[in-house]
Amino acid sequence: MKKITVIGTGYVGLVSGTCFADAGNDVTCCDIDQVKINNLSQGIIPIYEPGLKELVHKNVRSGTLHFSANVPQAILDAEVVYIAVGTPMNSTGEADLTYVKQVAKTIAENLNGYKVIVTKSTVPVGTGRLVEKVIRKYSKDQHPFDVVSNPEFLREGSAIKDTLNMERAVIGATSEKAFQIIAELHQPFTSNIVKASLETAEIIKYAANAFLATKISFINDIANICERVGADVTKVSAGVGLDSRIGNKFLQAGVGFGGSCFPKDTAALLHIAEDCGYDFKLIKAVIETNEKQRVHLVEKLVNSLGELKGKTISVLGLAFKPNTNDIRSSPALDIIPYLAEQGAIVKAYDPIAIVETKKQIGYQCSYTENAYEAIKGSDACMILTDWQDVKNLDLAKVKQLMNQPLIVDGRNLFKLERMQELGFTYLSVGRPAIQKDAVISKAI
Repeated sequence: MKKITVIGTGYVGLVSGTCFADAGNDVTCCDIDQVKINNLSQGIIPIYEPGLKELVHKNVRSGTLHFSANVPQAILDAEVVYIAVGTPMNSTGEADLTYVKQVAKTIAENLNGYKVIVTKSTVPVGTGRLVEKVIRKYSKDQHPFDVVSNPEFLREGSAIKDTLNMERAVIGATSEKAFQIIAELHQPFTSNIVKASLETAEIIKYAANAFLATKISFINDIANICERVGADVTKVSAGVGLDSRIGNKFLQAGVGFGGSCFPKDTAALLHIAEDCGYDFKLIKAVIETNEKQRVHLVEKLVNSLGELKGKTISVLGLAFKPNTNDIRSSPALDIIPYLAEQGAIVKAYDPIAIVETKKQIGYQCSYTENAYEAIKGSDACMILTDWQDVKNLDLAKVKQLMNQPLIVDGRNLFKLERMQELGFTYLSVGRPAIQKDAVISKAI
């Protein structure tokens, strides 16, 4: 059992700290936000993640998980200190390390013996060395310490499962002692340990996310070609994905990627490349394709519906993916304001991400947690998140509720034959368009 302090109670910090506690360690998750700490102490979880609330409550009851706003004391008490604060993207696309540097300084000022300092936040190459430099400066080398890079690979919506059953743990350490300590912490979760230098561990995180983003943009480009030649990208994905060298994951065409990781990490990797003088053309194209994909979906709507002014558009899905209330870089944040600017009346549905969306775009649309209520009286429906509730819609009822049966599906949820049978105009991504009362034609 180790005494662990996790600084930062956001998505990564809270999930990681809770899972370390569940493995039998004594964990304190701390934050300078006293209100957030008070809420966590009362069992109020600031993010939606399946299974997280139950696991937090379990480990608080067992005495292995604690919450505190007294960051200095939590550092003094710890053997291992995890840095899990935000690294938002700044205006140049670079990761902002302000919070990381502040935490490193606080750690230095409260170093009272050997500790392992671990960066869990997604950070650019060289951050581990920067943290080491800051701690040495402000601690005046009075106590020994080691720095470790231990990036996370969590998928929002399945983060608890991903942590408790890790595919691999990447540990970049400045000493064998530090490596062994962090490797031991991960033994309950995985036997696949990647030992690396600080710099290698940092680049692994960016490389992994950038590669997955590349697969998404690649299949979306293929989808756009499919639309022009009358092919079906879902069949293309299935055929390509059966190749064991490629695999079928992240080959689902749609409205593009969003969330807290892919947009930020691809931009940060591009910035890293530019800093070292490398022209990373592939990642530039990945980012460009992703940005254009949202525009492409709106063009389908406009080409079919015509002028948007005065038209009622229902938008199904605000979160960037299902099973999370995370709206960071969600397609809805770009599409809804555009529709509103064009004079459309927008009715938005999401089961859990409404509060977060209101904070970002206010009342540029009306909100409901009932999909049928959003659909009722609409001239067109846009699907942006593949929630299970949306997949399970009674399509006959949907048609009856709409002013005209026009669906623009950014997630390819429904079978073309079924939509044709029901008499929809159905425009999906990379598949032939279905026109109401017409045979299957090429997509717009």
